[in-house]
Amino acid sequence: MAEYLLEMRGIVKDFSGVKALNGIDLAVRAGECVGLCGENGAGKSTLMKVLSAVYPHGSWTGQILWNGQELKARGIRETEEAGIVIIHQELMLVPHLSVTENIFLGNEITGFAGTLDYAAMHQRAAELMRDLKMPEVNVALPVSQYGGGHQQLIEIAKALNKKARLLILDEPTSSLTKAETAILLDIILDLKKKGVACVMISHKLDEIAAVCDTISVIRDGTHVGTRPMGELSVDQIITMMVGREITNLFPREEHPIGEVIFEARNVTCFDIDNPARKKVDDVSFQLRRGEVLGVAGLVGAGRTELAMAIFGCYPGKSSATVLLDGKPVHIDSPQTAVKSGLCLVPEDRKRHGIVPLMGVGHNITLSVPEQFSRFGVIDQAAEMQTIEKMIRRMRIKTATPMLAIQGLSGGNQQKAVFAKMLLPAPRVLILDEPTRGVDVGAKYEIYKLMMELVKEGMSIIMISSELPELLGMSDRVLVIGEGRLRGDFINNGLSQETVMAAAIGQTET
Repeated sequence: MAEYLLEMRGIVKDFSGVKALNGIDLAVRAGECVGLCGENGAGKSTLMKVLSAVYPHGSWTGQILWNGQELKARGIRETEEAGIVIIHQELMLVPHLSVTENIFLGNEITGFAGTLDYAAMHQRAAELMRDLKMPEVNVALPVSQYGGGHQQLIEIAKALNKKARLLILDEPTSSLTKAETAILLDIILDLKKKGVACVMISHKLDEIAAVCDTISVIRDGTHVGTRPMGELSVDQIITMMVGREITNLFPREEHPIGEVIFEARNVTCFDIDNPARKKVDDVSFQLRRGEVLGVAGLVGAGRTELAMAIFGCYPGKSSATVLLDGKPVHIDSPQTAVKSGLCLVPEDRKRHGIVPLMGVGHNITLSVPEQFSRFGVIDQAAEMQTIEKMIRRMRIKTATPMLAIQGLSGGNQQKAVFAKMLLPAPRVLILDEPTRGVDVGAKYEIYKLMMELVKEGMSIIMISSELPELLGMSDRVLVIGEGRLRGDFINNGLSQETVMAAAIGQTET
């Protein structure tokens, strides 16, 4: 019997002559969890797409050994039949189908004359839910009835139903709460005990440290090293990933903070599904020139809705009075917000930040088409000059500015969205979860950029679920709880405990 369940040897994959993978090796034993680490664009997801035959045999060079035998899979069905199942960062569930139907999609149990045996499928689905510590899930209901945490675990149930021997988890906790993340990590530990192997891609290195036995790091498509987790600290993993030591993850610097330039008064948003309920309830705040204003709160507190209402894009009923330099500004759409000097980097870049099939460059200039228009004709040379300048400034890794932006890694897509929102030269920049799904190196670059912008006099509102990030970068922190403003703290020795106490509506003792 082979020592390794999986071996990938010398994997090379290129796109239009650009090597995304250049001789990568990876080995995984049964019951082992390997953490695959690297910056955005390092090649992690590409390597996993090679393994799961999203990129079929023949479109890359090298060798894959599965249980000691060479694997030459031509498609995902072949790798799944072998026992290799990938769970992508974007969940592959059909919202209007039931939990059972999603779990058995393409793998249905049939009875007499080929009819679907729903009783058997419901029973098996319920068993899987119990195994995953979710006995309360009604498997007959549509998956749209359940939140992101439940849906992530339903994806795992779907994989286990395919008798997965190797589970590939690509950023599995990126949209989960802390409690949901804890459940998922426990499940990974249970799967290891049952002999299921895992490859976990995550930028949350504390989670990698909690469940992984081995760490394999790749940088710019090359294999940096593989070491036991027990021999590494989180700081050492970061150094391997970025090729340099980052001693201070939050490069906050002293910068002048001026007069109040922006004010939001009486911001109120009504729940789209239940108009009698307020998602944001009469929130008012001020923002000063050159200030980083952090916005904290639990998931569902109303932070994103607050930002959307100010930016003129809340999809339901809302009201707000917005003042810039003490003068009221009428904002009823993102277009009027941008023209007024207010820009937003949205929480969900896939849905609200990019046009997936459009080129990287045209995504960047989408916010200011008038800058390149002369008598109705686009000055392509001027536009390309601006595109190349922003790609250099943001260090966006792309083979060409014309590459469809969906071909970029998540971190590089995020940098492109930043570039798009900086082109209008806003006076107030709203960042909603700006580093979600972004590696530590790219996070550091985003933080450095924030410091450059506030030194130039721009004001930033940063919404984040990561308290260390908020406390590491903000001058002042607003706390939102159940749609209401529960705290406004100067960040001078401010603790996570104080912020959390305000978020849950309790006075810290």
